[in-house]
Amino acid sequence: MVSIFSELAEQVSTEGDSTFPLMPVGEAVDMGHTADGVPLFDPRIFDSPEFFRNPYPYYRILRDHYPVFHDKLHNTYWVTRYEDITECYFDDEGFNTIPKGSSSGVLGNTQLELSGVEHRRRRNLYGQHLVGKSLKLRVPAIERLAQEMISSWDEQAGSEFVIDEGNKRTIELGKVFADEFPIRVVCEVLGFPKDAQSDFYYWYNSMMSGLGGSTTHKQGLEARQHLEDYVAGIVAQRRQEPTFLYDEAGNPIGKDIITKLCETKIDGGYLSTEEITSNIALIVGGGGETTRGAIMNLWCLLLRHPDQFQAVLDDGDNWDKAFHEMLRHSSSIGGQPRQNTFDVEMHGVHIPAGSLMQMVDFSANHDERIFAEPETFNIFREDLYTGKLLRSGYRKEGKCNHMAFGVGPHLCPGAWISHQEAVSGSQILARHFKNVRIREDLMPKDIDNLSSAPMGIVSVRSLWLEFDRQLA
Repeated sequence: MVSIFSELAEQVSTEGDSTFPLMPVGEAVDMGHTADGVPLFDPRIFDSPEFFRNPYPYYRILRDHYPVFHDKLHNTYWVTRYEDITECYFDDEGFNTIPKGSSSGVLGNTQLELSGVEHRRRRNLYGQHLVGKSLKLRVPAIERLAQEMISSWDEQAGSEFVIDEGNKRTIELGKVFADEFPIRVVCEVLGFPKDAQSDFYYWYNSMMSGLGGSTTHKQGLEARQHLEDYVAGIVAQRRQEPTFLYDEAGNPIGKDIITKLCETKIDGGYLSTEEITSNIALIVGGGGETTRGAIMNLWCLLLRHPDQFQAVLDDGDNWDKAFHEMLRHSSSIGGQPRQNTFDVEMHGVHIPAGSLMQMVDFSANHDERIFAEPETFNIFREDLYTGKLLRSGYRKEGKCNHMAFGVGPHLCPGAWISHQEAVSGSQILARHFKNVRIREDLMPKDIDNLSSAPMGIVSVRSLWLEFDRQLA
């Protein structure tokens, strides 16, 4: 799910507090010290462009000196250490839901705001279709859609985002692939007709914008109602006549997710249209920005570390390692909000029941107590677990999982398909990129006007790539 960090980033970059100067990456603004030398922390930094471009030195201050920081300005408690966040995620009784109303206004009555038995039941309604054997059934659709988008580049040649010069081609990866690819995949595996794709983009963009603030909330609600009206007709059809996904030869290989949801029963009764719509809205919401950001960040980081990129090209198994290290290093998912059920005390800080707590996955992934040299991108690091995603997490023999998708009962249910889309899509892209490199001259610059702008908190918004094209 798109986090609070991603929702606010672009607004902050233009409207944020200008009190804090832009510092060299890795260095924090001096906000003063206590009499015994402890750095002070000004919560206004959270609203500044400096924080969004250069967050990690500030998270380090919080982890070292204020692991649970009571931010009175934003009425929030920030939890920043890996161990503490893990403990909270697994405490389904004490820290069991995101704040009530934070998603249901636009997405509907989803499992995000539920806990316990009801949460598990709702999650399993669609989660079962995004893992294991069901996930493998999605591979042909993912590969076909990726190939279709790449093949369309020739038709787009001469446009603003596909520029041919001799035997060189320059593309903006977001506009010609990453922005739409995950939405197309979700649209297909859910079972929407192709003629609904344009509406699907509208539903997704409007609902995601509607989560970000009051100015766009109305549009999000309208899009959600439009989606529900459309789904009502689809559901009526699928209850009578199921539809399927197909392999490359056109043979049916399994029912689409909408059909599966129409056949699902709870307590002896079929799901209502509203329940099906809410599940679809959640998949729509979680399946776009997360994968878009993963593809963009993955290619940006690999191409800026050419030795590691070559290792990925030489051994396809390294794509999984690169994916997990990218999420640890520069995830597009910042964290998850929680409300505590009871009064709790953490690190000497009293947190009244019902408080807003931000579990900062960004910070957990850069916690030096877990990951050595956390600001370094290294797909071969020995302290990161890069195997199968586990809801139970992983911590054995000096290896730990990253926290980009969380752990425990509320681990992102789209984590597995996001992994599959990003890796499969990137493998197909790699087959079409000969001598690929970043056009750094077209990329945003940092405060020195020379070096590339840092990723900061949000994912790369645009990525210009040049490669040798195949000439007929």
